[in-house]
Amino acid sequence: MHMTIGTNLKDKVVVITGGAGGLGSSFSRIVASFGAKVVIIGRNEKKAQAFAESLVDQGHEAMGLSVDVTDKDALVRAHDIVLSTYGKTDILINCAGGNHPKATTTDETFDPGHDGTRGFFDLDQDAFNDVFKLNFTGTLLPTQVFAKDMIGNPEASILNISSMSAYAPLTKIPAYSAAKAAINNFTQWLAVHFAKENIRVNAIAPGFFLTEQNASLLKHENGEYTKRTEKILSQTPMGRFGEAEELTGTLLWLLDPRASGFVTGIVVPVDGGFSAFSGV
Repeated sequence: MHMTIGTNLKDKVVVITGGAGGLGSSFSRIVASFGAKVVIIGRNEKKAQAFAESLVDQGHEAMGLSVDVTDKDALVRAHDIVLSTYGKTDILINCAGGNHPKATTTDETFDPGHDGTRGFFDLDQDAFNDVFKLNFTGTLLPTQVFAKDMIGNPEASILNISSMSAYAPLTKIPAYSAAKAAINNFTQWLAVHFAKENIRVNAIAPGFFLTEQNASLLKHENGEYTKRTEKILSQTPMGRFGEAEELTGTLLWLLDPRASGFVTGIVVPVDGGFSAFSGV
């Protein structure tokens, strides 16, 4: 049977949190190009609306909404707008996430001689909570609000965004790593919970991708890679960063029920071999 993955997205209502961000914007473009009605949710109203308008200018159907994904009331209001404009949500992509500098350590391992740096004992509780709130609660609440539309829809699906740090925590980022590990677990839980409704729930765990948002962390102002970047690439067997477009095939496969109708509860690494490499 000949099948073109992605054609099933035509006229589907796809809500993407963080849909104007580094990887989220790529996801938004992809599903829009296959004829989906794309709802871009972001904290920055101008950014979300401007990006949606750019898709409309290209002939696609899209709208941008300013919503804090940790505010359920705001999500409910956004859902009402989507319902009255496009109808029920078919697909939810939980792409909103991020880290907080006060929830990271300066050094990779504990060093009692490093006064003035932020070690484990200096981690800020509020910042730690904020990271969990954005990454985990910011996935829970949109799912509670938009997945109600999916009951009785055999072609509905939810896609979460995990991370390499969910498998084995990366140094310096304990809060982000723990929150993304929770996303993996929650993806499996949701998949089981909704399986008899045929709502599939999966996740993608991107490896290291160079985006506008993280460029300053991975490169010096002169364009040279930081030491941490060199370490990342040395642990990536393919020896390079991923390109956003290299997530396309996995994204379309997981969203298309004709291609992955019996796939639920999995987390797919797209990482150039990072998660397979022992470091030796």
